[in-house]
Amino acid sequence: MKDKHYIEMGFAKYDLKREKIKGFPEVILALGKDEKHLTEIVVKAIKRTKKLLITRVIPEQYAAIKKALAKSKIKIKYYKIANLIYIGEEDKNRIGKITVVCAGTADVPVAEEAALCCEFFGSNVERLYDVGVAGIHRLLNNADVFEGCNSVIVAAGMDGALPSVVGGLISCPLIAVPTSVGYGASFRGLAALLTMLNSCSVGMSVVNIDNGFGAAYQAHLINKMVCK
Repeated sequence: MKDKHYIEMGFAKYDLKREKIKGFPEVILALGKDEKHLTEIVVKAIKRTKKLLITRVIPEQYAAIKKALAKSKIKIKYYKIANLIYIGEEDKNRIGKITVVCAGTADVPVAEEAALCCEFFGSNVERLYDVGVAGIHRLLNNADVFEGCNSVIVAAGMDGALPSVVGGLISCPLIAVPTSVGYGASFRGLAALLTMLNSCSVGMSVVNIDNGFGAAYQAHLINKMVCK
């Protein structure tokens, strides 16, 4: 290939072809990255793309990125609860509908990572939070949020039972996200993961523990295909 379709930085190769293949530029995972490396990737990537999403960002990394882009006129927004940074103009012409649900307020950071990513990718999102199985009436009283949605994301920790319940109420694909919320025997989300993998609720797929981003990508691709 004459054109490598990526930015060579020695320590990193930012993929420029991702947007053509998936419809959105390569998303940067900040977790574990050196601040100098992270800021260099961001500065070079944003010169070639109109928008950029960075996940699992801690405040110190945000400060470094903000400083590196201080002289530019590029919009940068930090969503602390979801540990996300979005750089550039948001797409206001969103399509379809994805419903994002979580069991408890402790699951909100993962649910918000999923919801915000869906919006950045270009999907309309409706949120329904704190409707876990310990008070199932809260879910049933708000079941109208599932009307017209093309995919659903459900985040839950503890016993991880909520996705199975929601799956029995809807006809569209569901992506279950186990969270690391829970006491000792939850094993930081492993119990919820195993519950979801063993669910008898059909039409449900499962992503890794706390992987709101992965769930969002899958849900958006489904929504996008339905809206074609």
